[in-house]
Amino acid sequence: MSETAKPASSVGAEGLAQRTVEQVARRSYGKLVAFLAARTHDVAAAEDALSEAFASALADWPANGCPENPEGWLLTVARRKGIDAMRRRHRDEQAGAEVKLITEGLEAAAVSPEIPDQRLALLFACAHPALDPMVRAPLMLQVVLGLKAEAIAAAFLISPATMGQRLVRAKNKIRQAGVPFRVPERAELRERLDTVLDAIYAAFAEGWSDATGADAARRDLAAEAIFLCRVLVELLPDEPEALGLLALMLYAEARSGARRGPQGEYIPLAEQSTARWDSRMVREAEELLRRASGFGQIGRFQLEAALQSAHVHRRLSGQNNWADVVQLYEALFAISRSPVVAINRAVAIGELRGASAGLEALEGVAADARVNQYQPYWAARADLLAKSSAKGEAGKAYEVAIGLERDPAVRRFLESRRAAVSNC
Repeated sequence: MSETAKPASSVGAEGLAQRTVEQVARRSYGKLVAFLAARTHDVAAAEDALSEAFASALADWPANGCPENPEGWLLTVARRKGIDAMRRRHRDEQAGAEVKLITEGLEAAAVSPEIPDQRLALLFACAHPALDPMVRAPLMLQVVLGLKAEAIAAAFLISPATMGQRLVRAKNKIRQAGVPFRVPERAELRERLDTVLDAIYAAFAEGWSDATGADAARRDLAAEAIFLCRVLVELLPDEPEALGLLALMLYAEARSGARRGPQGEYIPLAEQSTARWDSRMVREAEELLRRASGFGQIGRFQLEAALQSAHVHRRLSGQNNWADVVQLYEALFAISRSPVVAINRAVAIGELRGASAGLEALEGVAADARVNQYQPYWAARADLLAKSSAKGEAGKAYEVAIGLERDPAVRRFLESRRAAVSNC
């Protein structure tokens, strides 16, 4: 054995420790940050302390074994790291007060396998009106669900540097203003609920984009978003938009098993086998959407869920309902003014009235600088151009879409579409 080689048992222990750390990070990162920050209101310090605790775990667990309660172990270490950091920052009475805050209640949590889940409270804290509205949902995605600033920036179509600066300022604001970590009273709820729902949906969309589960950072995001929305619906059963969002995510998740073929190839909705859809999830989504519509308060997520329902109905029944789909997109665009909705509306118009009409509708969003780096815009444009026999332009649009796509399976799908256009 060379001097640098490690025994197989050591390599195995390191691998087990690494896997355990990754699993805990995916499963409990937001819960741990929320618990650590709930008393001190210092989200950045909680993240730093937890990061150091994870590093300590990678050093300790290979030698001493993974603990039975890894979350409790991490909380204990993070608590100590946080206390040390506070004492370094403050050599006065303020440090003593902060140390007391972070210590209270953590002793019991460290030895208990059940850690109180403070994530909903943290979600609503991040939606506090004292914070910049533009950063509330991104902040939730980072501190509650553990997304990197780069991924969040891509989801909101802005630069990573700008997003990073906004997140730092928001965390400082939470600490300086002493923003309370709690689910607000009914009178305060409305101004915060929409932002919480936006963040949950953005997390779901990020996880949904990783159809094969190959990206460890995003692997459990879709399931986590559905879980958080279920908790929210239990807490607020009379909020139609919460019901609508849960329905929307369940419609999409019901199709997850049909999105890839035997070799991992991408399969678009129009070509999916409906036999591979989860009929139980579809039925639950339908019931949730019916409950939401009973309140007579139409909102964005109810409309998006209704669109998913229309797509599901078209595939299951074989009936053409593109007129209904276009009408729903018109209503959704009137509410959101979203370029993403505008793109989908143009595609639906193309199906209903022909490719030329779809391209004309798509021109309305072309001037929006955000779509220049948005793959679905270029894919939609390429498809509509191909259907209108503008083969050369279609090929160029496909090239842009291929360059922007990060999923290899979707890239291969787009490449096959481009090849089909070139061979015509």
